[in-house]
This record gives sequence, C-alpha cells and structure tokens, in this order.
Amino acid sequence: MNWFYENWYKTTLILAILLLLLISFLYLNNNFSLFLIWLQIVVYLFHQFEEYIFPGGFVEFFNINVLGSKEKEFPLDKKASFWINIPIIFIAFPLSAFLATFIDISFGVWTIYFSVINALSHVGLFFKLRYNPGLVASLFLNIPIGIFTIIYLNDKELVSTIVNFISFVIGLSIQVLLMIYGFLYLKPKIKNK
Repeated sequence: MNWFYENWYKTTLILAILLLLLISFLYLNNNFSLFLIWLQIVVYLFHQFEEYIFPGGFVEFFNINVLGSKEKEFPLDKKASFWINIPIIFIAFPLSAFLATFIDISFGVWTIYFSVINALSHVGLFFKLRYNPGLVASLFLNIPIGIFTIIYLNDKELVSTIVNFISFVIGLSIQVLLMIYGFLYLKPKIKNK
C-alpha cells in the first residue's frame, strides 16, 4: 500500500485528460447533462493535480498553516490523504456518474455540490492565508463549472428541488465530516504529541 500512498496523485493529470477526451466523445454532443456530471470528476482531478503536483504542497500547507503543526507531514500524512481522496473522488464520484448514466441523473448531482462547497473552503482559506493549493482550480474550474451545471440541470428541469436539497446536504455533510476529521481528530494529535 505504501506505493499507492506515495503515488496515487501522480495519476490525476493523465486521468483528467483521458477522461475528458472519453466523455467528450461519448456525451458532449449526445447528452450534455451527462457530460456535465462526468465532468465533475475531471474538474476534481485537475483540482487534486494543483493540490498535490503543481504547485502541490497541500499536505504541508494544511499541517503547518491550517492545523498549526511544526511538521510538514504530521498529523495529516500521505496515507491519510490517500484514504480521504480515493473513496470520495476515485470511487464515489465515478460510481455516482455511472448511476447517473444508467439509472437516473439525480445520482450524480451531489458531486456538483460537494465540488463547489469544497472549492468555497479554499476561497475561505484565501482570505485568511492567501494562496493555498487547490485555489486556482477552485476559482476557475470547480465553482464556475459547478454553478453552471446546477443552473443547466435546473433550467432543463432534469432535477427536482428535493434532489437539489438532498444533493446539497450530502455535499455539505461530506465537507463537514472532512472538517471534523481535520479539526477534531487531527489537530488534537499535535497537542498530544
């Protein structure tokens, strides 16, 4: 597993490009709403590329600037980062897109809300700490594409108010759980060390 902990994020750029080409071929002209749902994965892979590759440094930034640690890889480390990102972005996002494709588009809507809400947390960090890894993708990909997708799906009446509400709650809940993990589980580890 150590290899995966060290290397998972190195796949983000190539996966984003390949997936963008694939979904463009499959859905861009045939089913634009599904294209937008699958695009959430692409957007988030670019977001992770900025966080972990170029310019990278999210783990170090979060530990030192957000949690107040004196160590670059404590309490958040590569293993924890793997177990945060892989289940959400590499498993839940694609699974939701598949369900949106083959069952009902409403299954993919939570990914949009989560993407926007998480991006807004990067914007919030900017006002306190200035640039943080993931900010540029948040401003130019996650937020505008997410908001456009929500507007588009609602304008075409493809999702109901209840689907929007449930999707928002799911997206917000995941973000809140991540914040609880960071501030109520990881941060106390610094004091206990």
